[in-house]
Order: sequence, then structure tokens, then C-alpha cells
Amino acid sequence: MSGSLDLGLLAATGDAVARVTGADGDADVKLTLPGSGAQCVAVDPHESLRAYAGTFDEGIYRTLDGGHSWDPVGGPLPEKRVLSVAISASDLIEGRSVVYAGTEPSNLYRSEDDGRTWEALSTLLDVPSAPTWSFPPRPWTSHVRWIAPHHLDPDLLFAGIELGGVMRSRDRGQTWEDRKPGSQPDSHVVLTHPAAGGRVYEAAGGGVALSDDAGASWHPVDDGMDRHYAWGLAVDPVDPDLWYVSATWGPGQAHSRSGEAGAALYRKRGDAPWEPLDGMDDKPLLSMPYALLTLRDRSGALVVGFDDGELLVTQDAGESWSKLPVRLPGIMALSEVSGLH
Repeated sequence: MSGSLDLGLLAATGDAVARVTGADGDADVKLTLPGSGAQCVAVDPHESLRAYAGTFDEGIYRTLDGGHSWDPVGGPLPEKRVLSVAISASDLIEGRSVVYAGTEPSNLYRSEDDGRTWEALSTLLDVPSAPTWSFPPRPWTSHVRWIAPHHLDPDLLFAGIELGGVMRSRDRGQTWEDRKPGSQPDSHVVLTHPAAGGRVYEAAGGGVALSDDAGASWHPVDDGMDRHYAWGLAVDPVDPDLWYVSATWGPGQAHSRSGEAGAALYRKRGDAPWEPLDGMDDKPLLSMPYALLTLRDRSGALVVGFDDGELLVTQDAGESWSKLPVRLPGIMALSEVSGLH
């Protein structure tokens, strides 16, 4: 990988949040929130040192200093298992970014005051499919796996239910539309793009789907993939036609943590089929690439976080790779922090 790349990352490890800084082949790690069961992390797009982390059974934490210190927020939430957090790039109230939190059992909450109070978006459970939502390892429940506020339209919001599908709101979560045909029910990641307002991308347990009309309709996008249990998803920040997905054969391989993931990382450019990316140590990949992260304003840059705690970076859209000289306890989610030191 040519050229230097300064990195500032927050990673949810499943137990803690790791602060990762790196440049010129060197990297440093500090573990924070140890024992919290951290599942997800989101950095404020308007204020990079502010971030939120969701934990398996300890609720939500907030940092105002890039992860040096954390404080619990969201005390009023009835559910303490927070599996998704998102901070809106388009919705600000009195200069503060709106924050969303998704829980198990499936509920969605919105905060307009930096996490002090939360509004339950309870009509999410009014969609016709809600009674059928079920997460296979815990079939008596389900959860909001991903939240995607639209980059440009503050009214538009998507929630990915595992297992239930992508739900759409066009009024900031006050009312919801059920899963559309062509999208996938076992939703893992949902993304929108700042340069393509109609695009919505989904990676799911049955494959990959795309909407070109802001979630009104969907179609599958699997041509070129030989594995269809998709987990990680990232889209280039500049080019909405350049995107990446990680996938394997099924949930047993993806979550086995036994070094037998049999996974692949794919790249798609425009209308061309998906192509598997080479140049990594293992082919197929022995550990699952859980977290894919493109970097703001750096076209072609991608960070891949594996379930065994390894981090790989490319600056040329996957043509060549560099391994960060760190190993985390595990990586479930990644978010970029500028100015982290």
C-alpha cells in the first residue's frame, strides 16, 4: 500500500471499545469500557470526538473526547441490550445531531438532546410483519441490527431488523412502512450515500439488495458472488457505484470463531458483477470480516475488521493491502474519528 495513512478508529470488540490510532506502519491501541459487552459504535459526523457505544446488557455510553472517557446515557430506556446506534448527518436540533438507538427486543429510540432523554418510536412495531420477527439464535425475540438515517433527507430513516427486514420511515420515525419486495429479511447492514440520494444498500443473510428510489422498491444484487450470507458492507464516500461486501456460506461459518469462516470480500463497480478481492493472507478468509469501513473524503480507502481482531487497510480499492500492527480482542463494528490522539 503506497503512501501514509493516518487513522483514528473506535472499534466495538464485543467486550470493550478500542481506540486505535495509526500512521506510517505504526499503531496504538487503548481499551476502554472493559467488560461492557460493547456491540456497536457511532461517531458524530458533525463533531468527531463525540461518539456513542451500545452494549449487550449495559445500555448506551457516550464519549465527548474521542473515547478517552465514557459516561452512561439513556437511563430511561427500558431495554439495556443496545445492538445499534446511529447519529444523523442531516438532522440537527439546535446545532446538535439527532441520535438513534436500536434494542433487543426490537425497539427504536431517538434523542434530540445528546442522550439525556429518548423518545420511543413505538410505531415501528405496528407494521404487519412485526409479530413474525424472530432472531434464530433467540427465536422468541428480534432486534434492530442497523439504523440508517438518510445522509441528505432528515425525514428519511431506515431500520434493519434481524430477522425481519428493512423498515422505512418518511417522517423521522413517527410512522413506518413494512419490508418491500426485493429486499432481504435477514438484514445486517443498511447504508445511504451523500452523493446519491436515491441509493439505499443492504447486506443480509440471504444476499445483497439495492434501492435506487430511496427505499420505495428494491432488487437483488448478487451477480458474481458465490457466497450469499452477507455481513459487512461499505460504500466509497465519493463514488456511490464503488462498494464492498463480506460474505460466507451461512451463519455457522460466519459466527463460528473457529478459524473456519470460509469468507470472501467482494468489490463492485457500477453495473459490473461482484468480484472477489485478492491480496489478503488467507483465501478463502479464515476469519469473518465483520466490519467494513470506508474513510471520509478518501476515495479507495477501506478498513476491514475481522472477528479475530485483525485490521487490514487498502488505499487503492482492494488492489493492495496493509496489516495494522495491532490485534484487538475482536472486532464487531468500526467508526472513524478524525483528530484522535
